[in-house]
Amino acid sequence: MLRTTLAATLVVASLLAPTAAGAEAGGDAIPALTDDRGRVLTLRGWNVGDKAHSGDAALSSITEKHFRDMRAKGYNTARVLVFWDDLEPRPGRYSQTYLRKVERVLDWAAKHDVQVVLDAHQDVFGPAFDHRGIPAWATRTDGLPFTPHPDDWFSEYFEPAVQRAFTHLYEDEDLRRAQARMWRVLADRFEDHPAVLGYDLINEPMGELREGEDLATAARRIEREQITPMYNRIADAIRQVDRDSWIFVEPTPIVGEGVPTGLGRIDDPKVVYAPHFYNGAMEAGGDYDPSARWIENYEAAVTVYPKEYKVPVIVGEWGPLNNSLPNMNRFYREAMASLGRYGSGWTGWEWCYGGGYCAVDAAGAFRTNKELTAEPYAEAVAGRVRSTAYDAAAGVYRLEYEAAGRRGSRVTELALPGGEWKVAATGAAAVVRKGQRVSVYAAPGARVTVTVNRG
Repeated sequence: MLRTTLAATLVVASLLAPTAAGAEAGGDAIPALTDDRGRVLTLRGWNVGDKAHSGDAALSSITEKHFRDMRAKGYNTARVLVFWDDLEPRPGRYSQTYLRKVERVLDWAAKHDVQVVLDAHQDVFGPAFDHRGIPAWATRTDGLPFTPHPDDWFSEYFEPAVQRAFTHLYEDEDLRRAQARMWRVLADRFEDHPAVLGYDLINEPMGELREGEDLATAARRIEREQITPMYNRIADAIRQVDRDSWIFVEPTPIVGEGVPTGLGRIDDPKVVYAPHFYNGAMEAGGDYDPSARWIENYEAAVTVYPKEYKVPVIVGEWGPLNNSLPNMNRFYREAMASLGRYGSGWTGWEWCYGGGYCAVDAAGAFRTNKELTAEPYAEAVAGRVRSTAYDAAAGVYRLEYEAAGRRGSRVTELALPGGEWKVAATGAAAVVRKGQRVSVYAAPGARVTVTVNRG
């Protein structure tokens, strides 16, 4: 997650971002995420992780309740954090205990019909710097210094030892092979699991700045010259054992300040662009400033890559630290509208029970303004989406689509958040409702309108 470091260093870069926002129709359109039946998918959910426990206690903070509660509030996706340092504590020795713990989490997700993206998470590289992620045995610093910054941990990414460790990860052949093997082990174990949608190859990758290089320029170079080849290597390793799951690729966190990525093409047919949506000032606990046009600049920057390479977008993390400040209600409303314009979905940070970034409190009730992320939406549309919109003030969701032809799926699925909702459909369609889940069955080629009203 982004911290105050970027707020000061990227002001100029963010001003250089293009001003047009959103995915345009026609040839400039961003593709939708689809399932194996060709249905258009929307993913909405939260990150689920346990950074505090490792070894025998790894993942112990995650329970079945996480997935049951998420699904009950209408969310269908979890980005589940896994850690290389737990999976491979010694070179070439993969922990079967840890794999069983991951499988238990996936089983809970499947039980409650929550799709999972497995995220190889790292913060400040890994345990060599008192964080989680890449094992200490795979950390090479060339003896460069590292000074902890407990009040601003993100700034630790700019410590010389951390930056050099990323360079070795990207450039050392033995570490390249080790990272690819680690992913092949994960994919081989879970490629048939019904909960697994895809793999997020590395969380918030960073790199080493060169002398005299500004942060935006460095980020584009690192993304182009080091991260793109890394993603292609890992994708190749995964495809040796899993041909079907989606591959999620992230830019550096610099994109959060409105800087288009320098990532190149990932040579795989099932790639998802998975940027994060954080603002430096808000990450430091500040309020949303609409006049800064951060959302507009971010949207313009983040849509460049998926338009060029024709890949869908899922925002992998978003959500401010202090969600109860005066402008945060407006932020959530404007952020939800923006995310819906160009993306196939998102996973917020994070589903936990307490304060800080947690979506809900200890009793499971939404924390202030987080309830604005819970909307009716179409999880899977069997046909061509003509329009979809939610009017939060009126409490009305409307989906218009052209049903698939005779060989396509007949079933469109909607998710409803908690509360009372009325559902109706017109256009040769029948509605079947079970709790907060709605199935719409349409005749081939029918023009269907589904309307959901609150109350």
